[in-house]
Amino acid sequence: MLLMAVILTALLTRADEPVCSLRGRPQLPQFSKDGDITIGGIFQLHHNLVDAKPAFKGEPEQLKCKNVKFREFQFAQTMIFATEEINNRTDILPGISLGYKIYDDCSTIPLAIRAGMALVNEQEENMYSNKSCTKPSTVHAIIGPSSSSPTIGIATTIRAFHIPVISHFATCECLSNRNKYPSFFRTIPSDYYQSRALAQLVKHFGWTWFGTIRSNNDYGNSGMATFVKAARQEGVCIEYSEAIYRTDPREKILKAVDVIKKGTAKVIVAFLSQGEMAVLLQEMLLQNITGFQWIGSEAWISDKNLAAGESYRILGGALGFIVGNAEITGLEEFLLNVRPSDTPGNSGLKDFWETIFSCTLTTQNKTASVNPCTGSENLAEVKNQYTDVTDLGTANDVYEAVYAVAHSLHNLFTCESGQGPFAGKTCANKKKIEPWQVPKSACSESCPPGTRKAVQKGKPVCCFDCIPCAEGEISNQTDSIDCMKCPLEYRSNNQRNHCILKAIEFLSFGEIMGMLLMILSLIGACLTTAIAIVFFHYRDTPIVKANNSELSFLLLFSLALCFLCSLTFIGQPSEWSCMLRHTAFGITFVLCISCVLGKTIVVLMAFRSTLPGNNMMKWFGPAQQRLTLFAFTFIQALICTFWLITSPPFPNKNMNSFTDRIILECDLGSAAAFYAVLGYIGFLAAMCFVLAFLARNLPDNFNEAKYITFSMLIFCAVWITFIPAYISSPGKYTVAVEIFAILASSFGLLFCIFAPKCYIILFKPEKNTKKHLMGKVSSKSLSKK
Repeated sequence: MLLMAVILTALLTRADEPVCSLRGRPQLPQFSKDGDITIGGIFQLHHNLVDAKPAFKGEPEQLKCKNVKFREFQFAQTMIFATEEINNRTDILPGISLGYKIYDDCSTIPLAIRAGMALVNEQEENMYSNKSCTKPSTVHAIIGPSSSSPTIGIATTIRAFHIPVISHFATCECLSNRNKYPSFFRTIPSDYYQSRALAQLVKHFGWTWFGTIRSNNDYGNSGMATFVKAARQEGVCIEYSEAIYRTDPREKILKAVDVIKKGTAKVIVAFLSQGEMAVLLQEMLLQNITGFQWIGSEAWISDKNLAAGESYRILGGALGFIVGNAEITGLEEFLLNVRPSDTPGNSGLKDFWETIFSCTLTTQNKTASVNPCTGSENLAEVKNQYTDVTDLGTANDVYEAVYAVAHSLHNLFTCESGQGPFAGKTCANKKKIEPWQVPKSACSESCPPGTRKAVQKGKPVCCFDCIPCAEGEISNQTDSIDCMKCPLEYRSNNQRNHCILKAIEFLSFGEIMGMLLMILSLIGACLTTAIAIVFFHYRDTPIVKANNSELSFLLLFSLALCFLCSLTFIGQPSEWSCMLRHTAFGITFVLCISCVLGKTIVVLMAFRSTLPGNNMMKWFGPAQQRLTLFAFTFIQALICTFWLITSPPFPNKNMNSFTDRIILECDLGSAAAFYAVLGYIGFLAAMCFVLAFLARNLPDNFNEAKYITFSMLIFCAVWITFIPAYISSPGKYTVAVEIFAILASSFGLLFCIFAPKCYIILFKPEKNTKKHLMGKVSSKSLSKK
């Protein structure tokens, strides 16, 4: 009972807890203002995090940032300025106010993702109750961040929420992948264009030998990869390529500086963020390393303060491309009139103000103890990146991003039924605008991976068709111009966006066709052995003696080898199996045909010797028969030896016959030698057929010639049809055709020559007598007289 009471108490206590509760401290925005529609903003208002060592005695302290970035404060205030300007206009979003929430990502990916999640979900502690945790997003778009890696983190994390992320300074080409980042947009060109332009700039000045250094993040790695590819196409060479990050240990920075010092290249291409360039520049100033021509990416080449003072000795004369300048009317006055205050939504200016004027602000709950701010501080007297409005190229990108969101919202609110941008030309619910509703305006939809763009004839380049990549080609990027061919051992998948290994094909023992052929081969060998046993057991009978038992046993032996040699054609080809299969086949078949030819000659000689005054058999006795067999077989052995010495068969991966698989096969090495082997077998078979045909009408006791004739007819028919079937059969079926030809011709010889004799021996023993055979001779001779 006590245990039940404890459990019930725990359950009741848990039931009183709210369904949704905040875990950890909420992250509040640096700047915020309520509105009918809220736009989020994420900027790098500080350089780095304050190093904190957790004591593991309670909840970790909230992360704090250090080192104010004045330029980023200018971007944040530009967003606020654009929002206020739109709210004061009557031609855009009349009667609707825009609000904003601006967060600081402190130039780190984790805080950027945390800021993105904070913009997706409310974090005020008083909003959580027994209501469901499911709620609509609090912002309809996010402006920022100012670099590629944090942007990738945010765009990936909030992808499922379909909230547009519009960056003014994230230039990584990788972000152009519409499949991975469908809700990402930007108001600055991709690094794809800057990287190629830098390569052409280097080529223009005739610099063909240079070093490279990049930020070890998405921005630097992607941009430098594109630059290196374009530079090599221009015919220039790279001496070294180093990667650094601003938080790397000093030893790693010194290593990169040492590589620059020891290098022979006098031109350095630096695809660096402003933070990495500042760290590198500091070390080069300490070591007084000068005399290099710098080529810079837009992230640092446009920073005037970076090359000021002592730094000019190193960076003087640096070249690069920057975003075009712009003028924003009223922005300068707005920037100079900002003031810190205790009002909610303006806390971000406190650290900014104290850093600029080196004073401490007083608050309602705290009195400044050291150098308090007087209130007479004037931003008009300050000269830094915040107050500098001579170059507003990037700030204008922030300005345009806000206006892009405003115009999209305006189009949704002014949409007329039947002319909307959505399915069925419908409009959005004006009482509940969803973030995924930023309308598209494109002549053609983006081409997904697996296709390439083909410009429509007579239309602008924005109008194109998406052509599927051909078999064996892929494209793994959105809006790919060309399809890439897969390596020879790979094929394209069904979606044509990945190369996958081709299937390996050969006639194996494990598949049904291989097993059937193997079983037929073994059955043939067993039947041949069984017939040999029968012949050996009845070796003293007339029918075995009358048909030259020695040649019969040798023929049975060679037929057994013919059946077994077909097994060498099954299984994965190897160096030895390739050499063995064709040579063993050639030699055993010649031995087999030689035996049949010998038997045919013996039949002819034996009949001739029965005529008065004719003693031809003494010229073709056992010794001559053995010599004939050896001679015929030796010629084939010479052909095979010559074949193996000059150009032997070898295992080969046939990647050209099929696009979806690789055929493991035995390359003939020398096709001429292979056809010479077949030709010699064919020659002996034809000669045997002719002689047997001539001997077909001899007396019955020598009527083996009839069976030889029929067997040679089958043999020749099989191998004549083999050649076209062999040439036209695909893949492993080529080997299967060859095995079938071997088995068919072997079975033909076995059954035609030995089946009649076995029938008499086993089932008609009364005919297996000398008297019966001689009687048939006499009756045949008398009838002819």
